Order: sequence, then C-alpha cells, then structure tokens
Amino acid sequence: MNRSTIGKRIFKGVLIFIGIIIIGFAIYLNSLLPIITGYAAKNLCSAVFVAYRDPKDVEAVDLNFSFIKFTKNSVNYDEKSVTSHFLWGKSKAIYRTGFGVTLLRDVSEDKLRKIKYPSGGDPGYSQDTIKWPLGDILPVKNTGIDTIKLNEISKKLILDNAYNGDAFAFMVLHKGVPVSEAYKPQFNRKTRFLSWSMAKSFINAMVGILVKQGKMDIQKPAAVDEWNKDERSKITLNNLMQMQSGLKWNEDYGNRSDVTLMLHFESDMGHFAYEKPKAVPPGTKWYYSSGTTNIVSYLIRKQFNSDSAYYVFASDQLFNKIGSPDAVFEVDPSGTRVGSSYLYATARDYARFGLLFENDGVFNGERILPEGWVKYSTSEASASKGLYGAFFWLNRSKALPSAPQDMFACDGHDGQHIYILPSQELVVVVLGFSPRSKGGMDTDRLLKDILGTL
Repeated sequence: MNRSTIGKRIFKGVLIFIGIIIIGFAIYLNSLLPIITGYAAKNLCSAVFVAYRDPKDVEAVDLNFSFIKFTKNSVNYDEKSVTSHFLWGKSKAIYRTGFGVTLLRDVSEDKLRKIKYPSGGDPGYSQDTIKWPLGDILPVKNTGIDTIKLNEISKKLILDNAYNGDAFAFMVLHKGVPVSEAYKPQFNRKTRFLSWSMAKSFINAMVGILVKQGKMDIQKPAAVDEWNKDERSKITLNNLMQMQSGLKWNEDYGNRSDVTLMLHFESDMGHFAYEKPKAVPPGTKWYYSSGTTNIVSYLIRKQFNSDSAYYVFASDQLFNKIGSPDAVFEVDPSGTRVGSSYLYATARDYARFGLLFENDGVFNGERILPEGWVKYSTSEASASKGLYGAFFWLNRSKALPSAPQDMFACDGHDGQHIYILPSQELVVVVLGFSPRSKGGMDTDRLLKDILGTL
C-alpha cells in the first residue's frame, strides 16, 4: 500500500470522525433547544405580563447568559404571549389572568385559554387605605436601629452593586416595622418579582395550613397512588419536605437535567417528579430536589374536590391573610402550581411572608400556621448537616458565618433571599439577578453590615 492510499484512508477516517462529532453535537443541541427557547419564552413572558417589565431590560439582564442570550424573542401584547426562537427551535408561553404564564407543552393554546380562573378570593380590604402589615400605610416608629447606616447600605447595594450581583429591590423589617426599602429606578413597591426557589417555602406554608385543618399529616406516607406497590410507598410527606425522599434526581441547572427537563419539557411537573425511581431509602440522604416540591404541590391539589377550591384556597387562606392579595403563583400546563419556582410577588409581600414565620405563624394577630409549625420547619433534616429544614434553609452549620445560627431563609438560585433572624427581630429581603454561576452576591457581608446597625 503506497503512501497516497494510506493518506487518503487517514483523511477519510478524520472526515468520518469529524462528521460523527458534528452529528453528535447536533443531536445534543437539538435536545437542548426546548430548554433554551422554553426558558426565554417563559421568563420573558412572565416578566412582561406579570411583572410589567420592559422586555429589552429583561433581555439585557435576566436573559443575557449562555445560549439564552442568542434567542430571538417576539412579544405579542394583543394575545399576551411570547414566542422564542433559537436555530430551528421554537417555544411559546402565554399569560392568563390568575394563572400567570404557562409554557405550552403537550397541550393546545386554545384548551388552556378556555380555562378561566375562578372568581372569589376578595381580600375584603384595600391596601392603600389600611396600615401595615396588611396594608401599605407604613408606620413611623423608632425601633432602635440605625436608619442612617441602613440607608447607606441600601445605596451601596442597590445603586453601587457594592456587594456584587445585581439587586433590584431591598427591604428590612425590624420588630415588624419596615425600616429600609429601596429599588432600582425601573422597579417600585408595586413590582412583582420572581421568587425562583423561594416559592418552596410558600408551599411549606400551604401544607402547614392544611395540617392545621386536619387535611394533611406530614408523618404519614405521601398519597401518591403510583407508589403503593413498591418501596416508594414508605416515603412520607416529611421526607419530601426535608428533601430526603430517596428518589433519584439531578438538580444541575447548567445542563440537560431533571430540573431543566421538568421546567421546560413537561406538562405535568409533579407527575414527572413522582415517577422517578428510588435511589436510596427515604430519610437517609439529603440532596436538593425541586422535583420533591412539585410532588408536594401536586399532593396539595389532591386535597380539593375541585380546581376552583384549590386555586381560591391559596388566596383565602394565605395570601389575603398576610397582605399579599396580588401575588401570582403560576401553574404548569396541567394546572398545578409550580411550587418549586414560579411565584411572583412584591418586595413587601416577601417581607410579610418572612414576618409570618418570624412571629411563629401568627400574622396581624391571627394564627395562620399551626402551633409548632415554624419549629418543625426550622428543625434540621437529619442528613443535611444543619443546612436544611422543611423547604427552608438553615444556618445551624454557620454557612453564613456573620449571621446567627437561628437564622433561616428562603433562597432563589438567581439571588432572591428572605432572611429571617428571630433573635435579632429582623427580616431581610433581597431580590434581583445575582446567579451563583456568576459568583453570586456576598450576602454574608451584607448581613454583617445590617447587623452592625442594631
């Protein structure tokens, strides 16, 4: 065999190898397109039609990363929808009153638009005319905190980005009183902000209310019919809430994983999560899983005889009672609230929620959560090494060394935080876009500075 023949064969082999790589990459990229376009369509649609933000601002900040920044997005104000394109991929998300925004997956747009949010849920008050905490007439009260220093911290955080990240809103309560409130110029006290995983703690509160009503029991096996004939039947509601279910799960947001598939491919997120097989015995291993929260959200829905009762429940028994009547808890295409991720509420709403838990489940003199529920929620999951309770993060291991050990928190992966510090009578809310993939916000230094104002 001469050199020319050998050279041709090597060249042919290299071309085949390159072709295989290109085909493999194209197949993998094709599998990512629903995530890329779905993320852009869903989040831009919610930002525009739930939060009333400028789409150009959202694209420049919230969508300006990875492949997401290359999507071409079209906002239709007449039908209240967003369609996003990338290469040959396309996704559409639609807004519906009451339901918020839903990404179209395995369901027709016509079918979803025919479903109407139930009437009712009237709070019976106007926030503009009543006093805090139910209303927006804020008290003028000296709580002993140094408000001058606190305002300096607000300026550094909001205007100067001095703590890294990008904070849109900031609020501090001391002794139940708002002592600091600040927003970037494009936001205000009426703006609804995305919760991301802070929504999990609101699911905790809904379970607490149902426990108080005698409709749920955290120590009993979760009522998932599909688990009855295998070892998953031993998984309790408590296992799910403490993220020790034992179910197989991958929470990697930077790749094609269980969580990105659930949020961007699936029409029934709870069903997707509860179909996961057992990986370890329940209660033996802690690992963060947004899927478990959507299973719990599915279980909440099962407690009601009708969807109308299910939707009104959240308003009547939680949001209206804590001064948050305009909060929007979005649903998946099947109609179940996306408990893992998709709540939209104001900075004041998030502060009020923190106040509910700081005050042991009592708000404005009314007991909302059962006695002992906050203690349960902040008791560490056995395998979490002091990091986690029941859909709340803990500081028992001093993960944030500047904060006291009794602090507990709601955290969203793009820099959304509610810090509850009972021993200091503080609630701190930080909202914005500070993803951990870009280093995140230095919240330990922020909390240290805030504690220095006491």
